[in-house]
Formats: sequence, C-alpha cells, structure tokens
Amino acid sequence: MKTLKIIIATLLAEIVLGIIFIYSGFYNVSVMTPDPGIMTWALSTTSDRSVEHHAANIKMPDLADSTMIAHGFKRYNEMCVGCHGAPGVKRGDGGKGLDPHPPDLARSAKEMPAKNLFWVIKNGIKSTGMPSFGKTHSDQKIQDIVAFLEQMKNMTPQQYAMMKKSTGAGTGDTD
Repeated sequence: MKTLKIIIATLLAEIVLGIIFIYSGFYNVSVMTPDPGIMTWALSTTSDRSVEHHAANIKMPDLADSTMIAHGFKRYNEMCVGCHGAPGVKRGDGGKGLDPHPPDLARSAKEMPAKNLFWVIKNGIKSTGMPSFGKTHSDQKIQDIVAFLEQMKNMTPQQYAMMKKSTGAGTGDTD
C-alpha cells in the first residue's frame, strides 16, 4: 500500500511539474532552435507509427497509369516542390524554414509504401507544416500525386526537367 502511495505521489508531482514547465514559457518553440534529440526521436517515431497504423488498410489502384502520373506530376510540381524539392530542384525558402524539415521526397519516398504516401497527403501531419489535401482534393487527385511519387523514386534531374517541359507544368492548369 505504501508503494502505491509513493507511485501516485510521484505521478502527481510529475504532472504538476509538467504543467509548471508548459506554462513557464521556458521551452523555446522557435524553429531557429533545434529540438533536443529525445524530442526529435519521440515526435518522428510517433508520426511514423501513426502513419503506418492508419494507412494499413488503404487499397491503392494501379499507379502505373501514364495519365495519372502526368496529372500527379503537374500537381506535385505546383503544390509540393516548394517544400519537398524534386530531382534537380531544391526546396524553396518556405520549405527551408520549416522544422521539422519537409522530407526530400526524391529520396525518402523510396522508403514509404504508396498507401502511406496517400495517407500523409490526404490527412497531413500536425505541427509539421504538412497540410491536409484531403480537405481540398479528391482521392483521385491524391492518387495521381502518389502515382507520380512512385515514378519519382527513380527519376533523374534530367527526367524531371523533361517531364516538366512535356507536361507544361507550371501553367496553373492541373486538370
């Protein structure tokens, strides 16, 4: 019984100290100050496991359709490249100023299953700057972006530039 009281008292003390810390303003939330390693690990691990869990039952269509890929390229080039970059294209100033930094999808998309990419694009990720495009785009349009990302996994900077030229990307017309 005495041990239980000690455990409860310790937990209550930790909660009170946590609340004091939160209200103190001591923790620097500036993007200019990196989070401690443990915080970075906790947030990225939570995010990764959450995406895996919530995307587990998503069924993706055949993403090799050239029309889907072309539409997805145009959307990616207009909506995503500024934060995530592309083969031969560095992320823009907005993407450089985010913390955590948006992933370089030309590299990191290789490690993500298509259904996880779909879930992230549709739902966004809290407190990262990644918006939910599911509020403004149909599943089909999001699948188009994923179809392009599947191609981008092995794309060279020259292929990206050629695709940009051949699709007329950047004209504002994504349909």
